[in-house]
Amino acid sequence: MRAAAITSANAAAATRPLRRLALALSFAAAAGLLLGLAAGAEGLSLAWRDELGLIAAIRAPRTLGAFGVGALLGLAGAIAQGLFRNPLADPYLLGTAAGAGLGVVAVLAAGGVFGATMGLATAGALLRLGLVGAAFGGALLGMLLTLVLARGAGRPMVLLLAGVIVGVVLTALADLLALLSPEALRNRQIFLLGSTSFLGWSSVAALALVLALTLPLAMRLSRLLDALVLGEATARSLGLPVARLRLLLLVLLSLATGCAVAQAGLVAFVGLVAPHLVRRWVAVAHGALLALSAATGGVLLLAADVLARLAVAPQELPVGLVTALLGGAYLLGLLRRRWGEL
Repeated sequence: MRAAAITSANAAAATRPLRRLALALSFAAAAGLLLGLAAGAEGLSLAWRDELGLIAAIRAPRTLGAFGVGALLGLAGAIAQGLFRNPLADPYLLGTAAGAGLGVVAVLAAGGVFGATMGLATAGALLRLGLVGAAFGGALLGMLLTLVLARGAGRPMVLLLAGVIVGVVLTALADLLALLSPEALRNRQIFLLGSTSFLGWSSVAALALVLALTLPLAMRLSRLLDALVLGEATARSLGLPVARLRLLLLVLLSLATGCAVAQAGLVAFVGLVAPHLVRRWVAVAHGALLALSAATGGVLLLAADVLARLAVAPQELPVGLVTALLGGAYLLGLLRRRWGEL
């Protein structure tokens, strides 16, 4: 009886930091959503009754979309770091970012060509419809090429090297297209910097659908990530189909990354930093780590989006620039602290 009580008390003590972190993230997300609804061209405004149409049409979908993009990147970063057992892995390692960039540049270049023959209005409509699909399809193409070059998902280091090669080749092709089409070169810069300015309700729906699909499935497959902490041989000895589960997790990583990149461009550092922060705050298994990383990524990008809107109002900073500056500063501080420990 006494032993059972001690065990129950220990379990409660172990889950207390997890509950505190979940509660803190909930409060931070709520605060970020309120700030996002209040942040406008002239700073923070709480006159919501007078701005109801603006909030419903622009601020609300942008704010919710920013959280969704960050959540998908945080989830993808946690999957990548668990699969490769490398805390420096991020969602863009396996050719997804380069593939999305190539898809965007191809559509922009085609839009410039068709604009001269069918009219700028028609070409612009096609561009708005095609950019998201091209980025998403390009991201999946990059991952597929990586898997083909690596001959499957069975060898993580070969897969990582294949991703680097595919990324270099697809980026070179995108650069070539951009040089041949000056219009594509100008618009590509927006994609590379990352932006939440174009997020609408259709973007929110797509992000919510992909997050609702990928997060539960990734949590169900997280037993592989837990086993890989002890090594691949140990995971195989536990009877896990390592290659098949790794392939499924890579598909989920690609879907999450492709959707996020298609909607907001290349937002830097969120997928890398979010799992780092969670592991620093609590020690949990990968099932909880995936969910907490998604929530942390959403909060981080939501805060960066509000800061991007307010920092130089009435102008806006690209949200990817804000995340790069803040994420780089965090990693530099982490590196300096590690130097001090050596």
